[in-house]
Amino acid sequence: MYMPMVISGITIDPLTNGPIVILKEVKGERTLPIWIGILEATAIASELEGIKFSRPMTHDLLKNILGMIDVKVTRVEVCDLKNNTYYALIHMIHNGKEIAIDARPSDALALSLRVNAPIYVSEEVIKQSQQIDLKAEPEDKSKEGKRWQDILEKLNPEDFGKYKM
Repeated sequence: MYMPMVISGITIDPLTNGPIVILKEVKGERTLPIWIGILEATAIASELEGIKFSRPMTHDLLKNILGMIDVKVTRVEVCDLKNNTYYALIHMIHNGKEIAIDARPSDALALSLRVNAPIYVSEEVIKQSQQIDLKAEPEDKSKEGKRWQDILEKLNPEDFGKYKM
């Protein structure tokens, strides 16, 4: 069974300093954190904030190409979680034929925002995500890494202003 979710916001993992996109149930309170890359976080955040660039970014380019060849994205699904890695599918229709393409969740989410496609997450993925080891050691143990870890650990959601936590 798949649950409809929306992108609630982006935050920073205090242990790894990496971005996390937070999905939230449409009709519920459960959330799903997905660790993503900085470029994908930028692509998601810029679309959430309505920031437009003078030249098309990668996900905008993909949207434009799909439109040119008459492919409609119908939904994206976060469908699996293996070894702390999330998997997604982008579902599309082309010439009346339904197809699904394997994708990183971050790319699927960035595209879904651009084409207004709904996001669904497998119930099993939601359950499995509650078992992810969040007590991992920071990767950067240098003096500078420790300084950034201290700064991030002391942040409050209000520190981000318009950016949702």
